[in-house]
Amino acid sequence: MKQYKASLIISTYNQPDWLEKVLWSCECQTELNFEIVIADDGSGEATKMLIDASKVINKVDITHVWHEDDGFQKTIILNKAIEQTSSDYLIFTDGDCILRNDFVETHLNFREKGFFLSGGYFKLPMNISQDIIKADIESQNCFDLHWLKFKGLKSSFKNNKVSASGITAKLLNALTPTTATWNGHNSSGWKADVIKVNGFDERMQYGGEDRELGERMFNLGIKAKQIRYSAICLHLDHARGYVRPEMIEKNKAIRKVTQTEKLTWTQFGIKKETD
Repeated sequence: MKQYKASLIISTYNQPDWLEKVLWSCECQTELNFEIVIADDGSGEATKMLIDASKVINKVDITHVWHEDDGFQKTIILNKAIEQTSSDYLIFTDGDCILRNDFVETHLNFREKGFFLSGGYFKLPMNISQDIIKADIESQNCFDLHWLKFKGLKSSFKNNKVSASGITAKLLNALTPTTATWNGHNSSGWKADVIKVNGFDERMQYGGEDRELGERMFNLGIKAKQIRYSAICLHLDHARGYVRPEMIEKNKAIRKVTQTEKLTWTQFGIKKETD
């Protein structure tokens, strides 16, 4: 069996056009010794066809983990994807995030025992999201501020999340007021640590479900390292029709228990009480 340096877990649900762009960005990585595990929360035939075709032509090995559509069940499919990984280091992103070509390499360079890595994303408006083609990803034009402004991007301090590099990026990582948390679109950690806290809490749906995993890791003594300005991905615009207020309130209640009781394990994760 091939020894991969990392496993990149990509969550998706019925966004094949966006997922295709993400897979293109995976082929452009400066570090190609990783596997892709797609955590598919019940997408239809169009996504399956895309993934099957990508398996044939992509430079990176792809595993498709799928279950029936039963509403927003990202935590369940992520746990199934974790079980299908074959490396000791896990990188997580979403199927609507185009990865800069040094994304995987950056996560590997910053990894450290006793830590997980916390990255961010740069949000694109819909018109630019739609305009990006394969050539723009291969040339990395879509990460060039001049190109983005030509496409209509407005000036903002947040643009540093695309343009910062080297010492500037490290300085901004240190100075950002944003707390380093486990963010599903851009985080990574040791597989052993994720297993120690039993993965994602499968009771949780949309709203803080990723951060709760990180909170259990904090309670275990694992720290977070901020790489917000170093590991860069572009978030493609889309609607969120699956979001319901009751989901968010339920998740807040679960997170409150995790925080107040200093939980390091969920009974509703990868390993079930009946296992």
